[in-house]
Amino acid sequence: MAAICVFCASSTTLEQRWLDLAAETGRVLAQRGHTLVSGGGRVGMMGAVTDGARSAGGHTLGIIPQCLVDLEVADEASAELVVTDDMAARKTVMIDRSDAFITLPGGLGTLDELFEVWTTSTLDVHSKPIVLLDPDGFYDGLTRWLGTLVDQKFVRPAAMDMLLTARTVSEAVDLAEAAVAAGPRSGPSGAASGTASPAAH
Repeated sequence: MAAICVFCASSTTLEQRWLDLAAETGRVLAQRGHTLVSGGGRVGMMGAVTDGARSAGGHTLGIIPQCLVDLEVADEASAELVVTDDMAARKTVMIDRSDAFITLPGGLGTLDELFEVWTTSTLDVHSKPIVLLDPDGFYDGLTRWLGTLVDQKFVRPAAMDMLLTARTVSEAVDLAEAAVAAGPRSGPSGAASGTASPAAH
């Protein structure tokens, strides 16, 4: 089974539907025997996804920077909790410890994590699958805009192809499982033309 990292929001003011989506994601991953890798927080969607995984008997690995531990938001109930020096180190450990990534709706932190794993994939730092779980068009505006960057030659089509999109939790996990089973991709990197990331800075 795989270690699948879930990126999602830690806000405590979200609508219940987003918390339910995160909890469902954690449950499905656990039911299929996967380890959940998370940002190590116990609040918002981040807390809901780990609670969902544990409710189905799943193994949870939380990775959190010391600054967030100091704010007392760490998920101390995680089967394994890795504390990093800073946010940058946290993302590095997430990439190292995961076999695939699923991004749920989220804000700036979630987008930062998505673009980190996407950028490093285009540079062939890793070849791990990246799935965007977009249940109701939450990310449609973003993906349309990214498509215009392809048209303008800022992004190679191969880079966009690395981002797999799903509308349901089951579909997202199916995509991650299939890509992991297929093994590392072959062929040239999908790095953007003239830039090191899939989107212009």
